[in-house]
Amino acid sequence: MLDPHQLGQEGERLAADYLIKKGYHIIKRNYRYHRHEIDIVALHHLTLCFIEVKTRSNNEKGHPSEAVTPSKQREIIKAARAFLAFSGDEVRDCRFDVVAITVENMEEHPLRRYEIEHVIDAFWETS
Repeated sequence: MLDPHQLGQEGERLAADYLIKKGYHIIKRNYRYHRHEIDIVALHHLTLCFIEVKTRSNNEKGHPSEAVTPSKQREIIKAARAFLAFSGDEVRDCRFDVVAITVENMEEHPLRRYEIEHVIDAFWETS
């Protein structure tokens, strides 16, 4: 059985693979600015996407995307601002996505199945 940290890492790997198959170009994984982190920064067509990945082994504590609370959104926005400031790139269209992954067969079988939901433009900067 995977511990929560391992489950999160596996979820981020699955999300990156999923996004690449959908035509995203991964620019950076686990971008950190002070204590704030963005799981995946990717380019999709001409839009820079800041992507939060949430992985759960079941929905007992709610859907994985529900863990991207307003507080978490503010942290992601702070990290995104830093990424844009330090990247030196021209200003692009940006958006915030969430990839929610639920793992099935966590203990019963070594072959796990995953349900992946990609919420495009999941939240916006409000201030």
